[in-house]
Amino acid sequence: MGHAAIGLLVLAMVMNSVGCAGLSEEVIAEAKSATNEFLLGPEDVIDIIVWRSDDLTQKDVVVRPDGKIAMPLVGEIEASRRTAKELAADIAERLKEYKGNPTVYVKVKEANSYHVYVLGDVAKPGKYQVKSQVTVLQAISMAGGFTLYAAKNKAQVRRTVVGPPGHSKEFKIPVPYDELMSGDGDIKDFVLKSGDMVVVPSRAW
Repeated sequence: MGHAAIGLLVLAMVMNSVGCAGLSEEVIAEAKSATNEFLLGPEDVIDIIVWRSDDLTQKDVVVRPDGKIAMPLVGEIEASRRTAKELAADIAERLKEYKGNPTVYVKVKEANSYHVYVLGDVAKPGKYQVKSQVTVLQAISMAGGFTLYAAKNKAQVRRTVVGPPGHSKEFKIPVPYDELMSGDGDIKDFVLKSGDMVVVPSRAW
């Protein structure tokens, strides 16, 4: 086999190993990271029920802009970016000091924090504030679908994963429409996180 043929073979193997879109394992994992459980955020309204304790049960508690809530005995507690179950478990743990082995339930009464953006060549680009989680395809549908000039197979989701100050990370997740519809790609239709941007570019002429 000649040097040129060997070079082409190596190139083909490399392309195959990273996939046709050059997706890294980190990007694929991030696309799958959103669960179907709602994550609390600012302006969400919750009820905190402490079993057999009317004095500790709190109704219509609003998550503050800093992501925290406050309740008797517990004081301030982080609610943002946690599920209702996680918050309930944390409250119960903090109450053990005062109430033995308490049973705590957290119910989401109003989901006001969840929003996504659909931008670019769609019929109705903009910010969409919704009451429940949506997938990429559902978000595109909410935005009225693609325009005639949309490069639908070059769409991507842009996501910021918030970490400690100075350690947030930006992700650009390719979401080719045909692959999402067929389910044959490395990334299947996935649940968007609050603040995600679905960006649909125009076709190059």
